[in-house]
Amino acid sequence: MNVIVSNEQRDLLLNLDVDVIKSISGEYEVTELIEMFKNFFYNKMILDVTALKNFHNIKTFQTLAMGLDVEKIVFFLPEGSDVCTPSFLSRLISLGIYNFTTNIDGVRYLLDHPNSYKQVAKIQQMGGGTPRDDELSNLSTSRKATRIIGVRNVTTHAGATTLVYMLKRELKIHYGDNIIAIEINKNDFKFFNDKNMISTSIDLINSLLSQYSAAPVILIDLNDCNDDSFCTDVLYLIEPSIIKLNKLMKKNRNIFSRLQDKTIVLNKSLLTNKDIGDFEYEARTRIFYNLPPLDERKRNPILDDFLARMRLLVKKDNKKDSNRIFGLFRR
Repeated sequence: MNVIVSNEQRDLLLNLDVDVIKSISGEYEVTELIEMFKNFFYNKMILDVTALKNFHNIKTFQTLAMGLDVEKIVFFLPEGSDVCTPSFLSRLISLGIYNFTTNIDGVRYLLDHPNSYKQVAKIQQMGGGTPRDDELSNLSTSRKATRIIGVRNVTTHAGATTLVYMLKRELKIHYGDNIIAIEINKNDFKFFNDKNMISTSIDLINSLLSQYSAAPVILIDLNDCNDDSFCTDVLYLIEPSIIKLNKLMKKNRNIFSRLQDKTIVLNKSLLTNKDIGDFEYEARTRIFYNLPPLDERKRNPILDDFLARMRLLVKKDNKKDSNRIFGLFRR
């Protein structure tokens, strides 16, 4: 569950569809905020920095970083303010603050995909001045590091192999012919007759990932591979038919406890929104997406929506302003 601390950007945060255990609004001394949350359990905090008194002063963030775990905080910065300059951002990064954005899409993205230092290092290097267009272009490429999406069947034969194929085909339309799909410990991909769909063993996966490190997206059919630490995201597929779910529960009654906070996708599903609500209530877990049965021989528009939810499709933003550095976080 998440915490929202808001002030001037409260109305924007009302559009954020996340589970919230506590939400406060107003202006607070940084020490007051630390005292409020230092012993409070939460998954992530979304912090509208205008809620901090003296948020223009770097010492305020320094105090915050000493009192709370900033790796659990997404900093929502007011666009166009002096905290958005390269020099101020560089100082934030020096404090270990890597997750900042000026828009709601960026907040959503960072909640699921927090930055590491590698992903903001270029911004720190720019701290001495305003970045040039060519520097921004290079940084944008760096920010879009390879997404490695693992797909795992939870119920038997939930459709991971075919879904990987359809997602690859859809991504190719948007990214070009450099999308890679890999299956581990099986050889089913050969039947798709696609040179960029590769079969390998778990022993060779890391070297194969290094070989294709320039690919924007790599999709992996995990099959029986238990180790998914090389993935940036993992989709857990469930076919919600009565027989598949009953077999799953008989095999492991605690499966949904293990899947809490995982990205669960219902595949080949005919459930209605009401059915999904009942499913979530009974399983005590959230469903990321509900995919109906799809025809693998043709394009399926719903996959574009699914990929957009995964932040895998590039959304064009024609807005031009002086703070173009934050184009990196418009997701």
